[in-house]
Amino acid sequence: MNDELERLMAGAVGETLTVANEFTEVVIQRVDTRNGSRLLIRAPRTGRWISLDALEVEALTWQNPRTMAAMVGNSQAPLLPDPQ
Repeated sequence: MNDELERLMAGAVGETLTVANEFTEVVIQRVDTRNGSRLLIRAPRTGRWISLDALEVEALTWQNPRTMAAMVGNSQAPLLPDPQ
């Protein structure tokens, strides 16, 4: 576990929520930081994780099914790669 993830998990609030289906499993938890609450989403199978603030979570609701399908279809990689 890296330092940033450890720091986030130190601010964990409440119980974790596990969401799973036949393809994957994610563990979701609210964490409090000095900049407010965030949603910590971890994928135990891959070891990947992301923390999202309220605006980033809301931005998920703005997406259409095509955007979500493109994200899922680009498995194990970001939809938009980091610039070189």
